[in-house]
Amino acid sequence: MKNLFVMAVLWLFAAVVYAQNPAAPSRFTLQGQAVDTAAAPLPSSTVMLLSPKDSSLVNFTRTDEKGAFSFKNVKSGTYVLKISFVGFIPYNQVIKSGSESVVNLGALKLKPITKELFEVVVRTAKAPLTIKGDTIEYNASSFKVPPGSTVEDLLRKLPGVQIDQDGNIRAQGEEVKKVTVDGKSFFGNDPKLATKNLQAESISKVQVFNDKTEQSKLTGVQDGKKEKTVNLELKEQFKKGGFGKLTAGGGPASNDVSARGEIKGNYNKFDSKRQFSVIGLANNTNQDGLSFNDYQDFRGSNSFNWNDNADFGFGGSGRSIYFGNDDETLGIPVGGGDGRGFSNNVAGGVNYNYDTKKTKLSTSYYYNQSRIELDAERNRRNLLEASSYRTEENSNQINFNGNHRVSLRYEQMLDSTNTLVVLSNARLNNGNTNLLTFQDLYRSAGANGGEALSTRNRTKNFSTARQFGMANTALYRLKFKKMGRSFAASATYQINTNDATLDLDARNEFLQATSVNDMLRVIRQDQNTNSLRNEYKVSLQYVEPFAKKFFWETFYNFSLRYDEVDRNVLNVGDAGMSRNDSLSRYYKNNYLYNRLGSSIRYSFKGMNVSAGLAGQQFTLDGEYAPDQTSTQFNRINRTFTTLVPNLSLNYDMKKNRYLYGGYGLNVRIPSSRDLQPIINNSNPLFINEGNPDLLPQLEHNLNAGFYYFNPGNFTNVNVNLYGSYFENQIVYSQTVDPQTLITRTRPENLTGGRSLGSYLNFGFPLKKTKATLNLNTQLNFGKNLTRINQVLNETNNQNYNIGTRLDLTPTEWLTFYANANWGIIDTRYSINTAQNQIIINNNYRGDLNLKLPADFYVNTSLNYRTYRNDRLDFHQQIPIWNASVYKIMGKAKKAEVRLTAVDMLNRNVVVSQYAGQNYVQDERIATLARYFMLSFTYNMRGVQAKMRRDGY
Repeated sequence: MKNLFVMAVLWLFAAVVYAQNPAAPSRFTLQGQAVDTAAAPLPSSTVMLLSPKDSSLVNFTRTDEKGAFSFKNVKSGTYVLKISFVGFIPYNQVIKSGSESVVNLGALKLKPITKELFEVVVRTAKAPLTIKGDTIEYNASSFKVPPGSTVEDLLRKLPGVQIDQDGNIRAQGEEVKKVTVDGKSFFGNDPKLATKNLQAESISKVQVFNDKTEQSKLTGVQDGKKEKTVNLELKEQFKKGGFGKLTAGGGPASNDVSARGEIKGNYNKFDSKRQFSVIGLANNTNQDGLSFNDYQDFRGSNSFNWNDNADFGFGGSGRSIYFGNDDETLGIPVGGGDGRGFSNNVAGGVNYNYDTKKTKLSTSYYYNQSRIELDAERNRRNLLEASSYRTEENSNQINFNGNHRVSLRYEQMLDSTNTLVVLSNARLNNGNTNLLTFQDLYRSAGANGGEALSTRNRTKNFSTARQFGMANTALYRLKFKKMGRSFAASATYQINTNDATLDLDARNEFLQATSVNDMLRVIRQDQNTNSLRNEYKVSLQYVEPFAKKFFWETFYNFSLRYDEVDRNVLNVGDAGMSRNDSLSRYYKNNYLYNRLGSSIRYSFKGMNVSAGLAGQQFTLDGEYAPDQTSTQFNRINRTFTTLVPNLSLNYDMKKNRYLYGGYGLNVRIPSSRDLQPIINNSNPLFINEGNPDLLPQLEHNLNAGFYYFNPGNFTNVNVNLYGSYFENQIVYSQTVDPQTLITRTRPENLTGGRSLGSYLNFGFPLKKTKATLNLNTQLNFGKNLTRINQVLNETNNQNYNIGTRLDLTPTEWLTFYANANWGIIDTRYSINTAQNQIIINNNYRGDLNLKLPADFYVNTSLNYRTYRNDRLDFHQQIPIWNASVYKIMGKAKKAEVRLTAVDMLNRNVVVSQYAGQNYVQDERIATLARYFMLSFTYNMRGVQAKMRRDGY
């Protein structure tokens, strides 16, 4: 099957190459020069060849410095030549090829726009695309998609834009960070929410450009950093009415699988000042949400949507210090977020935006819940200093998670120089997990490679969690009259609470151990953890220009955080419950953080260089005891002081070429969980505890890159080099009991870990508007340190990834997308070279869409994944074939009936391979496989508002 797939891709590739073969008959070269009425050349004009039948784009280019252009190897026929230049009336001319091999049109004069000619401009300005500097504007009506298509389907048609199978967007070779609708945020800052839920027919124009960072907008100082942004401009009738989409479907039960069903919809109503949107879904087809991350640790991370950076410093990059994983709760195991297992999902949300020149308000409410069942098989090989052992694990878990999310952003321009922004985000979560795990541990039996069963574990866990988080921020900005001088201040309050329980019932059998503590054979406990976290933050920033091209930036950050955790562990026995003082802990921590920094920035003609230094101090004052009623508390008093340098370079070399690089130091303060000597035994065979002697981790980061985009032929090149070196890296060393194989982990500091990597992407059209090829490669070489039974192990990983993608859109009725990715992970261990191994993960995918007569459409996709590890004799091939056929119905083409077949080969299973610091693991998770569904979709069109006139 893989060979047939590759042959199909090569056949299509050969057909495209043949179609543009210069030796093919009946072809000619078209050339000319764009000038103004005074015969002065118009460089960088957009020149297009259009089909006279429907004005669809055939080819495009840009004029050079002399205003000249040339189209080579043009198929003989009739075309419309369109030339556009800012401030001039677009030029149009019908071109009919003859017997000449070269058609030279000479100088073509464009007339400047005047008031009298404005109406003419409106009538003639329609063009498939317009290039204005680094902005490319697409006319959506020139790129045909089936009725009822989403914006995501439209973007796939646009030259220079790519959508991967997860909905992530790349434009001109760069990842799109933000999607706006008429310049306004849509449901927060997730690009996929707009592209997956808005209809293509509502869009008038698609604009792709590099937006400034919020720091640059605030200070008026160019920092050289850009964010690739897509703006969707709505048609007038959709701005004045409502539009939306409703889908309902169902399918029969088969192969002991229950019936499948789904319902989803959205409704939008926009005008020049307001946006109102409603979205929702319910299904049991593993469609688990609208791209909100249901499992993120809130912790205020959503407080700064729209790039509202309230932690100033070093060009808006935020703090150079961050806390480790401070999740002190039992938590809910993550599962099903990538379509794993079997899930029932419900989600819905309301979003409202009000946007005027002085006032901007955005608020939303979103609820989602998911019940997921996961059946997993894991095979893990752990390395010891001179041997190894293997774990076979089978688990079943049922997770329920429900989240309420509320967000608010209010921005008021007090006057021309003063702006106030208020942000508030909150999340309330309720969840529970029922987990059943079976583990068998096999000890290596000698040089002959045999194995013997050593330890057997059966564990039942039931956990609950109720979590609340809120973050509130006030941000004040002041721009002085002097260009570049600015001041900003912010204040933030965050609160997080978590009330969690865990009922633990574990049975351990030690088949080879000669003496074992009976307390390890049966473990029955009730664990309760209540935590409270409060944080107060203040940040200040001042920017002062001097010597015309230089700017002095200084900032101050203050944070005071208070943590309180009460963890009670009760042993459950036949005689009742008794408190386990060795596992119970009550502790309070106060974190005081101060950072003062300054930098000098040089900004002139696209060159931005910044060099800065900050001094930061972090103080931890904590106390802990087995119980909050204890008379004697142990104390932890630690102070960490660090100098943090920062260097950045951003150079706009013009003509869409960018050079960037920099050096930074990240400081990771040990988390309170890592510092507290608390023992966590929720997995009785894998126990972890904290280390109060940890030092901060220092990560030195270097990066450099180059980006180039040619708007004339849509060729793009993106090169990136990066490297990291760790001092006092926080790693989790392991001690394995030779009798029971119980592993205990404890964090410690090690120096010497490093990573070095590169990324290269090269994209170019095989035939403009018809075929595009992208090639990419990523290399990474890393060294990770950890201590295994007091012996230092050095794990070296060499990762090689090569990928290619082919986009074919030869006609309106056919599109084909194909991609292939090959990955090799070569892992070598210093303490046990016999366990060195190579992991190979490959993926091939093709998507075909056909338009048939009578408004019938067909689309089908084949995704073929292979996994291989000869060392563990692991080989897996998974072909997933999906297909659907649908019919557009009605005179207005508002309705759609669709028959869908998912996983027609009935082979779907989630497989992964991973090589860690001293182990390698493969995992298989049963998931939703073959099913069929018949669905009906109704599209609501925009309603044209009728304007009333006096006298009528």
